[in-house]
Amino acid sequence: MALSSPSVNKAGDGVSYYRLLGLKKEPFSTSPDPSFFYEAPGHQSALYRLGVAVRLRRGLSLLVGDVGTGKTTLSRRLYQILSPYPSISLHVILNPAYSTELEFLNALIESFHMAESGTSLPTTSQCLRRIETELFRRATERNLTTTLFIDEAQKLSDASLEILRILLNYETHEHKLLQVVLFSQEELLPRIQNTRNLWDRIGTRHRLAPLDQEQTRAMICFRIQAAGCCRRRPLFTEDAVDEIHRQTQGYPRRISMMAHDALEHLVMYDCDQVDLEIISKLAGRQAVAIPAGVAA
Repeated sequence: MALSSPSVNKAGDGVSYYRLLGLKKEPFSTSPDPSFFYEAPGHQSALYRLGVAVRLRRGLSLLVGDVGTGKTTLSRRLYQILSPYPSISLHVILNPAYSTELEFLNALIESFHMAESGTSLPTTSQCLRRIETELFRRATERNLTTTLFIDEAQKLSDASLEILRILLNYETHEHKLLQVVLFSQEELLPRIQNTRNLWDRIGTRHRLAPLDQEQTRAMICFRIQAAGCCRRRPLFTEDAVDEIHRQTQGYPRRISMMAHDALEHLVMYDCDQVDLEIISKLAGRQAVAIPAGVAA
């Protein structure tokens, strides 16, 4: 297919490109929307294992994966799965980059709704005592499973990891008082291994891998269908999808970005289908835009 100059009669009227392609929603946004989360076998396994670990109160769980493998979106989906359980009290920390133990502890107290917003306890021991007392009360009097999700857990300081180790010591005769699920890049692993008595407290470990070629195809089809596609002709040819997998190495975030750019290209150039030529051209532009030696 010959590539012409971009058309301005479609893209310049303020109408979202996806509507011009017979879609009801943006199918390839990189925002962590659980409704567009394609559950590849590895992701399904992670959701099942982490869900079981929380419900059985196993304490610490760890999900690791490279940038762009879908950790944050998976955390939102797991939250969505667990939130209907009235006995599970869910709390989330999105950016755990706290510089001191006290700062981290007060953030936990606020996240757990154990103190009025804006108030903080002055010492580490007071914070720990407050958390332990309240966790025990919630577990014994209300039968609540207090659960903490920490995204971007590789940002946890060594001091914060030590606090987590202490909190995971709190337990009844039957179970841990606090359930912690860490969603992290691989770089956290050696640091946890070097934190005394923390590595062996991990009840569930799971590593997310990139998608294979068929999973990449399934992800693209799933997201197009979830966006309400109402056209008969596929938006992507098979060889275009194969090239997307080759270029992105199966990383879901990269797949979404390239597929998004490809659909925008259809509108700009008044085309009807993403083919191999379009993907090859987009890949060439990205290679020029990213300096040599810089990771995508």
